[in-house]
Amino acid sequence: MISFRNFALRRGERLLLSGVDLALHAGWRVGVVGRNGAGKSSLFAAIQRQLEADQGDVELSGKARIASVAQETPSLPDAAIDFVLGGDVEVAAAIRAEAAAMAAEDWDAVAEAHHRLDELNGYDAQARAGKLLHGLGFSADTHQRAVSEFSGGWRVRLNLARALMMPSDLLLLDEPTNHLDLDAVLWLEQWLLRYPGTLLLISHDREFLDGVCTHTLHLHEGKARLYVGDYTAFERQRAEQLRQQQIAFEKEQVEREHLQKFIDRFRAKASKAKQAQSRMKRLAKLAGTEAVRAERELRIDFAQPLKLPHSLIRLNHVDAGYPAKPLPLPAEGGGWEGVGAPDGNPTPTLPFREGEGVRILENVGFGLEAGDRIGLLGPNGAGKSTLVKTLVGELPVLAGERNAHPDLQLGYFAQHTVESLIPGTSPVDHLREIAPNVAVQDFRDFLGRWNFPGNRAFESVDTFSGGERARLALALIAWRKPNVLLLDEPTNHLDLDMREALAEALSDFDGAIVLVSHDRHLIGLVCDSFWRVADGHVVAFDGDLDAYAAWLRSRGSEPKAAANTPKPAAAKPAPAKKLSMKIDARSIERAEARVADLERRLASLDAQHADPSLYAQGVERAAELGRQQAALREELAVAEQDLLEIYEAQA
Repeated sequence: MISFRNFALRRGERLLLSGVDLALHAGWRVGVVGRNGAGKSSLFAAIQRQLEADQGDVELSGKARIASVAQETPSLPDAAIDFVLGGDVEVAAAIRAEAAAMAAEDWDAVAEAHHRLDELNGYDAQARAGKLLHGLGFSADTHQRAVSEFSGGWRVRLNLARALMMPSDLLLLDEPTNHLDLDAVLWLEQWLLRYPGTLLLISHDREFLDGVCTHTLHLHEGKARLYVGDYTAFERQRAEQLRQQQIAFEKEQVEREHLQKFIDRFRAKASKAKQAQSRMKRLAKLAGTEAVRAERELRIDFAQPLKLPHSLIRLNHVDAGYPAKPLPLPAEGGGWEGVGAPDGNPTPTLPFREGEGVRILENVGFGLEAGDRIGLLGPNGAGKSTLVKTLVGELPVLAGERNAHPDLQLGYFAQHTVESLIPGTSPVDHLREIAPNVAVQDFRDFLGRWNFPGNRAFESVDTFSGGERARLALALIAWRKPNVLLLDEPTNHLDLDMREALAEALSDFDGAIVLVSHDRHLIGLVCDSFWRVADGHVVAFDGDLDAYAAWLRSRGSEPKAAANTPKPAAAKPAPAKKLSMKIDARSIERAEARVADLERRLASLDAQHADPSLYAQGVERAAELGRQQAALREELAVAEQDLLEIYEAQA
């Protein structure tokens, strides 16, 4: 499928890869791993011919169709579902041709468009696009919203859905989980397992790599080595490879020492000159095995809290959400950035009137005690970030009480925290803002423990990578010695090594932790209890992450997203009725029978349309069949949505 022949690649003066010779075969799902800067994204660019190889070449078999996720989404007026459907370029063109022909009453063109759609299996395209949107967390009422109305994170999801919609032989995904919640990550994992083509996946989420990949391509020190198996298998094989390399090196060093001693002692003696010469040749032919260079193990830590009271924060009968008026600017500057409206936009977009607010969560009873390690589960938009901001005090409660201990010291990492670093300043400058009277050497010692050694402590953050900026943001939190850590997606920019270091540091932390993350490995290592945030409520989840994944699959492997139009606080609704775990079997049977009947009738009309003899009966007959098809497709879409809602109600 893909062959690299003596492949070498540079970016500027830096040699990223050289001497790469390997082949990736059709149907493989390959995880591409390596430290930040190893050349993973550049490799993708070379496969797509966006970068020229400095040596050798990349060869793709036949006319391989490549799909990848666009980096940007223009502010388009197109409906979300139409934007996603546009990923299948040929189907989208056929649908437009059909609509234009129908409008012009050009029945020959209508027939041709129908024939083309039948060839492309395009009649179910809208349903496929809808399933992709639903799986990635878009509720049904958002499918017709304009692309321009979505915030940046949701547009990234739209780009991902569009790439998955595209028919392809090779799918390139670069950190696809970064803007997904755990529900959507689990859905995407199942989708990729069914993908029939070849997948190349860059990810720092080891659980995701383990769940998806059949092979692992490791980029390290300019080389690329292919391993059979998932990420865990790669780690095991690489550890053994390094162990054997070190054994071979040590054995070779012993032999070198013996040979050199013999040469030094006897080469001046005529009687031993021949043996000395032989040993010199042997010495020259030794393989030159390199010693295993110990990679610097990254270690970070959160210091012991200065005070650790037992009961830290408590929410009693709290309604959480957004107030009627924008919050006043914080004393240290900033504003609504990162607070945002419930749909994820950086500023409120819903109408705010006096006496109204936007309620996201109702009657929340949630407390934190020393040693608690709580993971928040649920789809994006359901209120996880709202709950965290309410615990922090960034959002005032709309009803009920928030009680905090006088000795509470919060460490809060929000999704916007990395962007809030001050441009043009250094890590030392940031620490000086927090602690103006501390000696610079103390700052340097502290930053060295967070892998900002030497002059790195004085470099501008403008030159830092996303991972370095995220590490600095966490370091600034650790400096304050908090007794509660509230972490909302802290791993988005972190590589695998830093994620491991963070997991270890959090495991050793004595205070309380509330963690929102799509990284199952991190959550699994850190958290020992889970709460699900969805449908306006916060409820304890009885089980671990495996149980949560199984529970999601039992609901049809489709995560249910929260609606993007929350309830106004002025008209407080009655408490939601708990849905029964068992739905009337007759309701399911009737809904399934309705869908099956509509599919059968539509298939019959499709078959009639594909019959060339139809057009001998005149254009009126063809036009009538076209109208019947359109009506049945609309009816089928409604029936499928009704059936989906019944399935979801089983939860």
